[in-house]
Amino acid sequence: MSSPAPCLSVVMPCFNERGTIETVVKWVLESPYTAELLVVDDGSTDGTREFLETIQDERVRVILQPSNRGKGVAVRTGFAAVNQPYVIIQDADLEYDPGEYGAILAPILEGKADVVFGSRFLTGRPHRVLYFWHSVGNKILTAVSNMFTNLNLTDMETCYKAFRREVVESIELEEERFGIEPELTAKVAAGGWRIYEVGISYAGRTYADGKKIGWRDGVRAIFCIVAYSPTGRRWRVKRAEPVVAALTRRNA
Repeated sequence: MSSPAPCLSVVMPCFNERGTIETVVKWVLESPYTAELLVVDDGSTDGTREFLETIQDERVRVILQPSNRGKGVAVRTGFAAVNQPYVIIQDADLEYDPGEYGAILAPILEGKADVVFGSRFLTGRPHRVLYFWHSVGNKILTAVSNMFTNLNLTDMETCYKAFRREVVESIELEEERFGIEPELTAKVAAGGWRIYEVGISYAGRTYADGKKIGWRDGVRAIFCIVAYSPTGRRWRVKRAEPVVAALTRRNA
């Protein structure tokens, strides 16, 4: 493959990450693949916004949400603003390493893939040892997702999802919080896009470090897996038909 060139829009949802935001922005901008970084601040109150105001790099665009609305809304906002041929989601903590962008993008740049998931489980790279039940929960959610999408992913809940820009432009996202992960997966699968996985390192953090996802998000993920599957979409359309018919009669 040829030498790295800037070609990547990095979409970074951010909420109260003052302790890590400076370092992760530095790491992202050090990647030779980064052409632009879109930081979508989701109503931070801990000094994160004040730091973002000090960034001078012309590759960085900061979008300030008026209040905390969730990761899904932030991702959707960032996707609408990208202008590079490739897009990746980057959390504002230090769990995922931007130094691995090259490995993640390789299947796309080689013309093999439209979407690449960075798997924390399909890897021999360094991996912080943390919560057993989180690991079990992730694998269960991935297995259930695979049942409804007919994919064979190992890590549906990963943050690192990279796309050709036309993929994100073709998807209408609805979820506001962490349900964005199963929703993206279901809609990419439904679109028939070519999907690859690449093993990545993972420096997971504890709740004391600021981890935000909880068991309620796991319950919501199950709902999203079903709701955005072909079966779930047919069910939602069927429920909507009487409402559409009633409105049509009223406006006739």
